[in-house]
Amino acid sequence: MLFFQLIEALGGLGLFVLGMKTMADGLQRLAGGGVRRAIEKVTGNRLSSALTGGCLSTLLQSSGAASILIIGFVNAGLLSLYQALGMLIGTGLGTTVAVQFLAFKISFLALPSIFLGVFLRFFTRRRRWTFFGEVLLGFGLLFFGLDIMESRFAALGECVYFQGYSSLLVNLRLAGVISGALLAFLVQSGSVAVGIIIALAASGTIGFEQSAAMVLGEVLGTAGLAGIGAIGGTVTARRTVLFYGSCALVSVGIVLVFFPLFLRLVSLVTPGDASFLQKHGNPIAAGSLAPSSRTVVARAIANSHTVFSILSALLFLPMIGIFARFAARMPPLVNGDLDTEPHSRYLDFRVIDTPSLAFVQAGSELKRMAKVANSMVSDSIRQFSGFDTKTESYIRQRENLLDVLQKDLSAFLVALARRSLSPEVAQEVPVLLSTVNDLEDIGDNCEVILECLRRKKEENVYFSPAAMEEVVLVAKKAEGMMSTAVACIESSECPDMVGALALKNDILLSADALKGNHLERLSTGDCTVIAGLLFMDIISAFARIGETAYTIIETRSNFEDERASGLD
Repeated sequence: MLFFQLIEALGGLGLFVLGMKTMADGLQRLAGGGVRRAIEKVTGNRLSSALTGGCLSTLLQSSGAASILIIGFVNAGLLSLYQALGMLIGTGLGTTVAVQFLAFKISFLALPSIFLGVFLRFFTRRRRWTFFGEVLLGFGLLFFGLDIMESRFAALGECVYFQGYSSLLVNLRLAGVISGALLAFLVQSGSVAVGIIIALAASGTIGFEQSAAMVLGEVLGTAGLAGIGAIGGTVTARRTVLFYGSCALVSVGIVLVFFPLFLRLVSLVTPGDASFLQKHGNPIAAGSLAPSSRTVVARAIANSHTVFSILSALLFLPMIGIFARFAARMPPLVNGDLDTEPHSRYLDFRVIDTPSLAFVQAGSELKRMAKVANSMVSDSIRQFSGFDTKTESYIRQRENLLDVLQKDLSAFLVALARRSLSPEVAQEVPVLLSTVNDLEDIGDNCEVILECLRRKKEENVYFSPAAMEEVVLVAKKAEGMMSTAVACIESSECPDMVGALALKNDILLSADALKGNHLERLSTGDCTVIAGLLFMDIISAFARIGETAYTIIETRSNFEDERASGLD
C-alpha cells in the first residue's frame, strides 16, 4: 500500500512540474520579445535590475532557470557584474511571487482550469488565446498535482522511515537546510522545491520549523544552479556567481543564528491564527490539522520565503556597488579570454527552451563573429606593408575560430528554429543563418589573401608600385564595405542601400579594370607569370569580400523592410 502511495505522490509531483513548465511556456509566449528587450535595456540602477530579475524569475516560474539565464547574459557581455548581481538578488523576490501564489488553497479551480486551458489551446486559432490556454492548463495541472502530493504525503508520513528522517530534521536544523538545497538543485527550480515543501508541511509529514529551514536551503540550491551556469564562462560571470553565492551563504548563516526570531517574525506576518506554529517543532499529524490550519501552514512557509528574500535584498542591494568596485580591482582568475580560442563564448544550449532569451545569446555570438571577420580583413591589408609571421599566425587562428563559430552557431540556430517561436524571432533566424555563412566565407577569402602574400614573400615575388597601389585601393574599398556590414549587424540599422550598391559596383568594376591592367603588364613583360597569378587571386578575393559584405547588408535591409511593412 505504501509503495502505491509513493508512486501516486511522484505522479502528483510530475503533474506539478509539468504544470509549472506549461504555465511558464505560456507566459513567455504571451510576453513575446518583451522580456528580451527589457533585459537588453537594463540600466545600472540597482532597483530596476532587481525588479527585472524578479520579473524574469516569475515569468520562468523558476529562480534556477532565471539565474542560469542571467549568467548567460553576463557571458554574452549584455550585463555587467553590477547589473547581474542586482538581477540575481531580485530572482528571490520573483520566486516569492510564485510561492505566494502556490500557498493559496484554490485546488477547486484546478480541473475547470484544465478543461478551459485544453479548449483554448487546441480549439482556438488566435495565437494569444492559444498561449493563454497554455497558462490556464499549466495552472490547473500545477494545483492538481499539488493537491495529490499533499494527500499522498500524509499517508507517507506514517512510514517509520519518514518519521525517522523527520526526527533528524527536528534534531539537526542544518539537515533541513541541506535537504532544501539538494531538493532545489535536483529539481532545478526554487519554485518547484518550495511547492514540494509546502505539500510536505501541509500534509503533516514535516513540521513548520523544519520546513522553514528547508526554504533557506532552497536559496543555496538556486545559487548552486547559477554556479553551473558560470562553468566555462567569462571572468565576470565567475565573479558574479562568487559574490552571489557569498551573499546567499551569509544571508542563510545570519538567519540561522537568529532562527527563533525569524520564525516569530514569520508567525507575526502570517494571516489567521498562526500561534500553533510556535508550539509544534515536530510534524503535525495530518488528521489533527483542520483545512484552515493547513492553509495557515502553507501561507507561513510562503511567508518565510518572502521575509527571507526581502531581508536579503535590503541587506545586499545597497552593497552591490561595493562588490563591483572590489571585483574591478581583483586580478583575473585566468590569463584573459583570448578571442582566438576556438569555442563559442555566448551560446548555452541549456537556455534553448527559452527562445526569446536564447535569441539574445545567438545575436551576441554573431556580433563577435562579425568583429573577428572584420579584424581579419584589416590585418590582411596591413600585411601588404610588411609581412609579419605573428600576424599571419593570428589571422589563421581567427579563421579556425570562424569555422568553429559557424558550426556551433548554425547548430544553435537550427535547434532554436525547432522550438515554438514568436513570429518576430522565427522570421529572423534564417537571416542570422545566412549571415553566419557569409562571415565564414569572408574568413576563407582572407585566408586566400594571406596564402598569396606568404608565397609572395617566400618566393621573392615583386609587385610593381602601380600594382601595389591598385591592390591596396581595392582592398580599402572592400574594408569599407566590411565595416558597414559589421555596423549593420551590431545595430540592426542598415545604411543607404543606394550608396552600398554603388560601392559594391565600384569594387567589382575596379577589380575588372585592374585585371585588365594586369594583362597589359603581362603582355609587355612588366610582370612575371607567378606575380600575375598572385595578383589576380588577391584582387578576386578582395572583390568577393566586398560582394559578400554587401550581401550581408542587403539581407538585413530586406528583412528590416519586411518587418516594417508587417508592422504597418
